[in-house]
Amino acid sequence: MQGSTAAGRGFNQYTWFIHAVLLALLLLCAQAASTAHAQRLPDFLAGAPIGQIFPGADRADPPAGKPMAAKVYAGTRQLGVVYLTSDVVNTRGYSSKPIDVLVGLANDGRIVGARLVEHHEPIVLIGIPQSKVDHFISGYVGLNFVDSPPRHGAPPPVDIISGATVTLMVIGDSITRSAIAVARAYGIDKTAAPAQRAAPAATRVVDETRDAVQPWQALLDAGAVRNLRLSPEDVNRAFRESGRNDAAAASAEGSADADGFIDLYAALVSVPAIGRSLLGDTEWQRLKERLKPGQQAVLVAGNGAYSFKGSGYVRGGIFDRIEIIQDESSFRFRDRNHQRLADVAAQGAPAFREVALFVVPEDAALNPVAPWRLQLMVQRVLSVSDKAFVTFDLGYELPVAYTRPAAGAQATAAPPTEAAPAQAAMAEESAPALWKQIWRGKTGQVAVLTVALLVLVGIFFFQDQLTSRPLLHDRLRLAFLAFALFWIGWYGQAQLSIVNVLTFFSALRSDFRWEYFLMDPLVFILWCATAISMVFWNRGAFCGWLCPFGALQELTNRIARRLGVRQLKISHGVNQRLSTLKYVIFLLLFGFSLYDLALAEQLSEVEPFKTAIILRFMRYWPFVAFAVALLAAGLFVERFFCRYLCPLGAALAIPARLRIFNWLRRYRDCGNPCQRCNLECPVQAIDPTGEINPNECIQCLHCQMLYHHEQKCPHLIQKKAKRERRRAPAAEPAEQVIVMHRAPNPNNEPGA
Repeated sequence: MQGSTAAGRGFNQYTWFIHAVLLALLLLCAQAASTAHAQRLPDFLAGAPIGQIFPGADRADPPAGKPMAAKVYAGTRQLGVVYLTSDVVNTRGYSSKPIDVLVGLANDGRIVGARLVEHHEPIVLIGIPQSKVDHFISGYVGLNFVDSPPRHGAPPPVDIISGATVTLMVIGDSITRSAIAVARAYGIDKTAAPAQRAAPAATRVVDETRDAVQPWQALLDAGAVRNLRLSPEDVNRAFRESGRNDAAAASAEGSADADGFIDLYAALVSVPAIGRSLLGDTEWQRLKERLKPGQQAVLVAGNGAYSFKGSGYVRGGIFDRIEIIQDESSFRFRDRNHQRLADVAAQGAPAFREVALFVVPEDAALNPVAPWRLQLMVQRVLSVSDKAFVTFDLGYELPVAYTRPAAGAQATAAPPTEAAPAQAAMAEESAPALWKQIWRGKTGQVAVLTVALLVLVGIFFFQDQLTSRPLLHDRLRLAFLAFALFWIGWYGQAQLSIVNVLTFFSALRSDFRWEYFLMDPLVFILWCATAISMVFWNRGAFCGWLCPFGALQELTNRIARRLGVRQLKISHGVNQRLSTLKYVIFLLLFGFSLYDLALAEQLSEVEPFKTAIILRFMRYWPFVAFAVALLAAGLFVERFFCRYLCPLGAALAIPARLRIFNWLRRYRDCGNPCQRCNLECPVQAIDPTGEINPNECIQCLHCQMLYHHEQKCPHLIQKKAKRERRRAPAAEPAEQVIVMHRAPNPNNEPGA
């Protein structure tokens, strides 16, 4: 026993030395100087024929300007410009390195070419074929964000590739925003026109004093109410012109009525005269009380077979068939912005099948005196996976009769050339950052994960009450592991990886920005929770409860034991030496990341997380075979990968001994002479001396269940026997002898 104690102390000193070296390396990396990112458009243009980026072009000027772009020509005729997205907008994903896409932008604002030329995204480096990424990017070719500004937070034009959601959202967002920025900077097509038109509009405001009620026809004649009328043939023609003859031939809503597809009307009812006329005095007063300063409201009414509401708002709370677009901003209405009306109050108004009052969302803006348009989407479902759609615009501009000159307009109005850039900048700033859009879209997932983390905190804080009930502890742990695997892993795609650690320290050495790591809400929350938990429970909170692949290993091992698979027993000395392998793997990966992050990310495939969790085993067979082999080993040795090979576990174990609290309770005779916890620990994290190794402990609380178990813990069995002997009457020595014989000897206790 003394030899084992000495060996354990020597090993602990050895691990302390490793931790000190690793911490010194990490601190040096954190203090390394950052390197500037130079504009690299000339280098990328030199490596590819210009015709491949901009079809039809035969030459290009040297890149110049701000943002940097190269004008391209066919002979002497200029066709447009070519630029690099990372020179225009911040295009960085998981790796915190630039995602470089060459984009060709024609003079009419249309994207004519796009090519991914360099990236360091781990999810795309291995496992996602380049052809799928190229297909995603090619979906932007042909789009015109000048004519049709994007809706903030709208999904990309092609399906996201499973496992690469955040990376492709960053790429799509960078193409969209850079196209708008370059078009504005270089005066392409209409980009300067809206801003210049907005300058005179800014000199007028809505006339709040004019509120006379007008009949329906007078509102139509004045342009206060605008109309869009479509027949089935109009819609079919639009589908044919878009190249979707199959959609034009398909049966559609209202096809039996030659004239009645939809008759759509829209009006800005936050303007007093229009609102009183269309809503009536009572409804107008209610609307005035509801609207906040500067907030607008729109009335939409329609007849015909096609509903402008659709059914999307019933399922998802959003009206997906109509969209309001003004300059570069756009938004859709949600169910909380909607009020159903029975009819239109204006005298002479026809009866409508649908009448809706929409209040502009608080996170959107609509300038009442500037032109805007209501875009109607018509969709036809051809099959489960094939849908076609076209859009129609109902333009709206508030008549001058409903406005008045702004106070001091002549004195404060800036020249159009100065006002345009300022207003364009304001329009750009109104767009929420991509990470905010992602967080807003995943509010439900964030809430679920937050509740799960609170449950886990409760498990740890009340671990004595829980582990004193073995069946409840086992069932609750089983349920939480299933949640970690199926929801956090396979559904939420929130498997933490050593790649996250490497990219974090790479960002510290280069250009650290929090928005890089905020792109995936679930991953960010898990990292924050893991960092905080290490102060209390070392790496066990994540490794033992929140890691999807760890949960997969433990659940499959449970099934194997139920089926009678015999478990391999590994001696303490061999287990200690094998556990150092994960530290060696981590050190190698960390060293390679200092030299070449992309190479380190490829070598990090030693983790099967991407194969088993992110891609759900839908990958090339060598990767699948490797992941299955590790799971197979885990059938005989519980959590085989976690214990011996996981570089992420090694990285999290480095600060394990810096924890402030020790929650795991022990008896004085744990380890001397009792060995039950040592022998039953699922990951052999308890030394023969009885000391728990925080580097290896996964906080499964099995030892705490034994600590409270009066039928399994030899210490408690002995105490119980002593109590019974003291309670036994002195007059019944025979009974006392029987009790003493029944009291188990700790040295002979099975597993002790």
